[in-house]
Amino acid sequence: MPKLRRAVAWFVDFALVVALASALAVLTFHRISALVTDVPELAARGGLDLLTSRGDMLEASQDLGLSLWNKSVLYVEQAFGLLVLTVFLYQWACLALAGRTVGKALVGLKVSPRLGRRAVRRAAVTTAADVAVYAVACVLLVEGQVVLSVLVWAVAVVLFLLNALPVLSPGRRSLADRVAGTAVSSVGFSTPVATPLVRTS
Repeated sequence: MPKLRRAVAWFVDFALVVALASALAVLTFHRISALVTDVPELAARGGLDLLTSRGDMLEASQDLGLSLWNKSVLYVEQAFGLLVLTVFLYQWACLALAGRTVGKALVGLKVSPRLGRRAVRRAAVTTAADVAVYAVACVLLVEGQVVLSVLVWAVAVVLFLLNALPVLSPGRRSLADRVAGTAVSSVGFSTPVATPLVRTS
């Protein structure tokens, strides 16, 4: 069943994304914890802030707290940025070099025709639908933009569905397939899982 095989391939690839996200979450947690547990550095900064604030301890403590918060937010944003970049590079490298991701390889699927520059477009759409827009929503939430975060989250869900649901149609071409002009077919079989509709100029 081609639909089931594509679903399994997606779950395998997404499991790799989840593993990477988990590793980045642990790394970010340790980076933020290091900010709080580095007592000598905090004391030095607190003393400097106290001197420059002319004895205003409340202002000094507020500045120190704001500095710690801003650094923590920056670490979180860096983790999301690295996640999106790594997922894009994974998709692009697998498609450009092998014509399939790890998930597709495990279930005997490949992307055709030969990708070349198409790999960039397909990787970009797949990354946006699976990870990137959700990452933007999370960053906005951390920044305190709750309403905008919810709107972007809704856009992320719609984009994910636009990319995934067409696979269930007779043509079985995802949004990424249509943008890149590709199709997913079985390895070793001439009958494609999805027929590409590539325009010629």
